[in-house]
Amino acid sequence: MRRKDKNRSVEGEEVIRVPLPKDNQVFGIVEQALGSGWMDVRCSDGKIRRCRIPGRFRRRMWIKIGDVVVVEPWEVQSDERGDIVYRYTRTQVDWLLRKKKITQEFLSGGLTL
Repeated sequence: MRRKDKNRSVEGEEVIRVPLPKDNQVFGIVEQALGSGWMDVRCSDGKIRRCRIPGRFRRRMWIKIGDVVVVEPWEVQSDERGDIVYRYTRTQVDWLLRKKKITQEFLSGGLTL
C-alpha cells in the first residue's frame, strides 16, 4: 500500500522532501547577517525578526543573505525574536514557488504571502 505524501516531488529519479512550516512557524528571507549566529529575517507575516541559529544547527547549517528559511518565533517577544529551524535549497525554493507556497514578490522583497 503506497502512501501519498503531499510534500514529495519527483525530479528525474530523485525524490525531494520539502518540510513546510508547522503551527506558529513562518517562512522568512535572511536580510542581514549580524554575527555570532544572529540574522535579521523578513518573515511572511510582515515582521522583521532578529533570529538566531540554535547551537544544534550552527555548524551544520550555513546561512547567507537571501536564503529562504523557516522561522519559529519565540514565545516571549514573538514579534521581535525567533529561531531559524530550517534552510531551503535552491531546488526546494523552486518547488515552493511551483506549488504556490511562497510568491515571487515575497522573494524579491515586495509583498508578503
